[in-house]
Amino acid sequence: MSGANIFMKLENMQTTGAFKVRGAYNKLANLSPEERAKGVVAASAGNHAQGVAFSATKLGIQSTIFMPIFTPPLKVLATKGYGANVVLTGESFDDSFLASQEYTKQHDASYIHPFNDPLIIAGQGTIGLEIYEQQPDVDAVIVPIGGGGLIAGIAMAIKEMNPKVRVIGVNAAGAASMVASRNANEIVSLPSVSTIADGIAVKTPGTLTFDIIQKYVDDIVSVTDTEIAHTAYLLLQRGKLLAEPAGVTSVAAALFNKVDLKGKNVVPVVSGGNINMRLLEQIIEKGMVEEGLRASIRLIIPDQSGELKRVLSIFEGLKVNIYDIKHERSLSRVEVGKSLVTISMNLQDQKQLDTIMTMLQEHGINCEVAS
Repeated sequence: MSGANIFMKLENMQTTGAFKVRGAYNKLANLSPEERAKGVVAASAGNHAQGVAFSATKLGIQSTIFMPIFTPPLKVLATKGYGANVVLTGESFDDSFLASQEYTKQHDASYIHPFNDPLIIAGQGTIGLEIYEQQPDVDAVIVPIGGGGLIAGIAMAIKEMNPKVRVIGVNAAGAASMVASRNANEIVSLPSVSTIADGIAVKTPGTLTFDIIQKYVDDIVSVTDTEIAHTAYLLLQRGKLLAEPAGVTSVAAALFNKVDLKGKNVVPVVSGGNINMRLLEQIIEKGMVEEGLRASIRLIIPDQSGELKRVLSIFEGLKVNIYDIKHERSLSRVEVGKSLVTISMNLQDQKQLDTIMTMLQEHGINCEVAS
């Protein structure tokens, strides 16, 4: 589909569901006995929280994780399950970050930054070592970019072993802070970010990671939320792989030809798999619609007994699998005595939808496909 030979590095299958555990463990393993005794602190709404919590518990260190109050309950429960003391505070990540900084000072604890730390970067770089060990004929590695810790570590590792391997970073278009920084040749802070790829929705790249990226990374591209969602759907449908939006940006860059990689051996890093279930439901539905496997039809019928049954008998005759029916009577475009009915269905293919529309029209039922 991409024209390239794709070999995916599946960090969505990693302990805690994402690559973050690598850097967190490396950082904590290098703390002194005195630092370990005072505990560690982090602020995160997702994968970094779980990576720090798991690593701290494994090493016998007390961890305190500050998370925004809007954090999905499953992520909070997972972080607690790995042994952390979770503090829910603030409406945004920035609020949680400020609270974590204050707590760190009060308790003289070690703050574990998600990306702007040499030991964190080195831990993430183990992915680069593994890629080159398992796929020595690799031509290009594609890596999602948020703050830049992941690609900084991978790029250093890969380039030290073989400078000819291209390293390509990927921003979400709605949070392209590293693209902007690279273009300006200095760190640029975005006023706001908006993307479904919350794992890489970073306004300001790290100072340390930016310098490494400028030295080692060949190119940085961006992908849209539409491209991200479609890629997540394809990975689930065709590859049987569940990955979060941030994690699939690397595959999306290859799939939508953001860089010319045709005929090359390409390793996209699928950085995580901790997806919000409601978002997953939307991605699946949208993907099915795009592939012609799900559709909705709107029709106006007399608001009388037996009329809906007449319509549904047509669907039954065509062996259509209906999964949702909605009625609306109060809209201004619906005449008094009529009802607007939206019928959503699963399809075998696009031809089945055409057959349904033709059959309804032959029975004098005015209908349209809902966009």
